[in-house]
Amino acid sequence: MTTSIIVDTQRTVTPLWPVPQERRVVTVLFADIVGSTALVDRLDPEDVRALQRAYFDTVAGVLHRWHGVVEKYIGDAVMALFGARHSDGFDAYRAVRAGLEIQAALDRRPMVDGIRLRVRVGVATGEVVVDLGDAVTGGHGLASGAVITTAARLQEYAAPGAVALCAATARATAGLITQRQLTPTPVAGRVSPVPVWHALGPVRPGADRHDGPLIGRRRELATIRDQLGSAIRHRTPNWISLVGPTGSGRSRLLHELTRGLTTVDGESVRWCVATCQPYPDQVLAPVAHLLRGLAGIRHSDGPAAVHDRLVAALTPLFPPTRVATAVPALQRMLTTPDGSATALTGAAICREVLLRLAAHQPLIVAVDDLDRAAPAVSRFLHALYDAATERGLPLALLTVHQPQWTDTRPGPARQMTIGPLATVQSGRLLRHLLTRAGQPVALVDRLLPLVGGRPGHAAAYVTSLVDGADPAALPLPEAVRRAVGAELDHLDGERRAVLMAAGTLGGLISGAAVDRALGWTPGRSAPALRELVTAGLLLPHHVDGYAFAAPALRQVAVERLPRALRAVFQRRTAAAPHLDTAHRDAGPPDSLAGVPNGSPARSAQIVRLDTVGDRTGRLDDVFASLASAGAGGATGPTPLRRGSPTPTMATRPAASGPATNRTAGPRKLRAVASAGDVPPTPAAAASRPRRRASGDRSRDVGRPATPIRPTPASSATQWTLADAGTPPGVVRAAPRPPLIRPLDDLPASA
Repeated sequence: MTTSIIVDTQRTVTPLWPVPQERRVVTVLFADIVGSTALVDRLDPEDVRALQRAYFDTVAGVLHRWHGVVEKYIGDAVMALFGARHSDGFDAYRAVRAGLEIQAALDRRPMVDGIRLRVRVGVATGEVVVDLGDAVTGGHGLASGAVITTAARLQEYAAPGAVALCAATARATAGLITQRQLTPTPVAGRVSPVPVWHALGPVRPGADRHDGPLIGRRRELATIRDQLGSAIRHRTPNWISLVGPTGSGRSRLLHELTRGLTTVDGESVRWCVATCQPYPDQVLAPVAHLLRGLAGIRHSDGPAAVHDRLVAALTPLFPPTRVATAVPALQRMLTTPDGSATALTGAAICREVLLRLAAHQPLIVAVDDLDRAAPAVSRFLHALYDAATERGLPLALLTVHQPQWTDTRPGPARQMTIGPLATVQSGRLLRHLLTRAGQPVALVDRLLPLVGGRPGHAAAYVTSLVDGADPAALPLPEAVRRAVGAELDHLDGERRAVLMAAGTLGGLISGAAVDRALGWTPGRSAPALRELVTAGLLLPHHVDGYAFAAPALRQVAVERLPRALRAVFQRRTAAAPHLDTAHRDAGPPDSLAGVPNGSPARSAQIVRLDTVGDRTGRLDDVFASLASAGAGGATGPTPLRRGSPTPTMATRPAASGPATNRTAGPRKLRAVASAGDVPPTPAAAASRPRRRASGDRSRDVGRPATPIRPTPASSATQWTLADAGTPPGVVRAAPRPPLIRPLDDLPASA
């Protein structure tokens, strides 16, 4: 092996990211030429140079196409990282596909003097520390971790022309890559032999198995069935998008719809379903999948069988002359569903086939995981919908994708978001999964707080138990870690920083605590927190603060932080005073208006008594109403109870009833009197007329609203009003022990 080093100076844009390093699970690809020393010894230096250029250009082109970052070229070896700065959950899959394509590309490319290069490729997956500022092509020292050495060792023990995988990579690509397990290989520095797999090729798309009963989702199923049935019944095409994160049960819901919705008003309904594989070989592969399902074509069918099945499918729809010209074009599209003019012609014929089929029989076209497809598939669906609408056909479209996916041509689709399962439903699902897997049902209590209402997370935890995970420890399953990591990486740098800093906080999350952890000015994190609520990653709590939508999200966010930075965040928040100082917040949590499934967070309010006195009557009226809210009218401090807000200087007593119970949580109060104010005596209070119990507000008509200055408040402390030991004219908020209450159940989906 030669010792020359070639560095690719192409750089990528570094995102705004306040945290310079991250602990990440990445996939490392290591490729090296077989017998390079003997080859170089017998070649002229100019031929060696030409050979190296052809080899490195081929390898680098493949790696860049599969979004790999080339860290370095060392001699004839190439080392690349997948998921170093951004993960889509398929880093291992992309690395293995790149390794297979490198082998095929080198076999096809002619080299100097007809030389055929043979390459070994090793692919390993594991945790590293990544310097995000150097996450560029050619950035030496980008990542550090044992997985880099593992990938190099796998490459050494791989067969020429093969792609060797470690156990973690094999698990991450199971069901996507055809694999063959080899005899464990002794590796230098390892006590026991290392299990090795060889990658053979990508798996062709197939339908996922969905066993067992569907738990929950009755409301979603009924709503979608009504909308699809209405589109067919009234011959007005409808487009519905099922939106939810990975593990929310989107595909299972689609499967249940295809199995349950077979007739509308006694008329049979036909389904055409396509599934989008990650990174399809050809951009129109999902359209080809639709056509195969429509005509009943199997991947194992030869050209003659494909021709016969296409003729049988088209004959009832087209005249004989049209069938004769359409079948060859469809065959070419099935063979090569790329973006060429020939393939697009076949896709247009396929669209016409679907429209004519809908004219004969109600039709529902469904595409699963549309976020994985190329824009050409979205354009195909939009053209199909527009044509069906123009002709008034009984046709409906049903697409399934993740929340962050954005359609290339937004418009007709009606989105339905799939929320988490209710706690009771999650428990039923876990009991069913554990019983079917032969695991103790008592583990439900241990697993329930971990799954976060996502059926996919529940299935992953049970699978890890079957694979031998320790029930006492229950580590985060690899599949969940990949999916949650991809959710994190869809965020920009500032929102990611807020989420990771929030993960280090115990209990509820407040904007003030996040600002302190990151060393930001007060209020800077408020917009990011609101955006994280909109994205479904955080939930506004019924008291001041936020909570993570999924427990796995908090765990992955914290584990991404290096130990030193994690300690800095925790030290900053621990050193902060418990009673926050009042200040103006540029974006207080009170501005969370319109947030679904949550109440806006409330912060403490400071009100000048001299500005309130004229509007609300006398101060003793307020204190009397506060005292009347206490238990049995007992004297002493009256707690502001959760769920039943007490009247304050900014909110008058409201009539009891259902509307009162729906009001937001209590407001923390700190009233400050102006200079010269004297607190009223009990005698003076008794001499003043009481306000009517009905809460007449006629005196407030036409009066300006009282200005309120919000200030952040610690979510971990409950407050009472006390006047003991305070200067005259001042009422202070005194801390009392926190009330430990469980989090409310997640909203039910049935």
